Amino acid sequence: MSQHKEQQGFLTFARNSDAVDYLHLAYVQALNVKATQRSNRYAVVVDIKTNELITDEHRRVFDYVIVHDSSSPFAAEADAFWLTPFKETIKLESDLLFTRSIDHWWTAFRLKDICLSTGCRDYKQNISATRTYREFHDANYLPDVYTGLMYFRFSQPAALFFKTAKLLQEHWLTISTTLQQCTETVPSTDVLFALTARVIGDETCTMPSMDYINFVHMKPAVNGFAEQFDFRDIFVTEFDQGMIRINNINQYHPVHYYNKTFATKEMIDYYGSRIS
Repeated sequence: MSQHKEQQGFLTFARNSDAVDYLHLAYVQALNVKATQRSNRYAVVVDIKTNELITDEHRRVFDYVIVHDSSSPFAAEADAFWLTPFKETIKLESDLLFTRSIDHWWTAFRLKDICLSTGCRDYKQNISATRTYREFHDANYLPDVYTGLMYFRFSQPAALFFKTAKLLQEHWLTISTTLQQCTETVPSTDVLFALTARVIGDETCTMPSMDYINFVHMKPAVNGFAEQFDFRDIFVTEFDQGMIRINNINQYHPVHYYNKTFATKEMIDYYGSRIS
């Protein structure tokens, strides 16, 4: 039986931990995708334990639930190429929301077989210049990719990318000793895919000239406030007809809210009402 069921759609990973209900985040995101995107088919990859928590309400919103266990949450994402039910996939981190349609991005993405978003934005919509969270990338001359949003399609180049990522992952304990400022015993997806991009060639899987293909990142240093503060303690956040407004600034790019408690029950009601 063919792996691919449809032409295109969104994919995320939801593996609950003791601290975070990732299934809840994926559910909010699925509602958000349905409310904001014309092309809005949605798949979620869960582990066995998280799958036991899926309800009929979840299944009414998730188009596909894929059960896949792995040694760590990061390890699962390197299997995305073999898990997605779509021939073309936009992979998202589950704590990211859209405020308007990005259907036109599909056309840009199709210039590559695989495309990782480059750089990130602050809430004022400016490309962030901070390197606070990128010391490892800079020390190892890695591309400034953010895997919270990326595209790939069923193709040989994309297969090579993910096969390379799996190989780097399997040999990480050895590879990590050759890298500068490496503290990760298990590579995060940003680190693993940045290193993969460098190995196979940045030009094959990034489009930095298309600087609109990225997202607003609500990590503290990106937005100029201290690490101990939550952005909701600093900024006023509003929802209006699908738009997210932060300190009265419309967020036209996807918002990676980062603080997982941002996804409330009220947001389920809000997005649910827009697709009912």
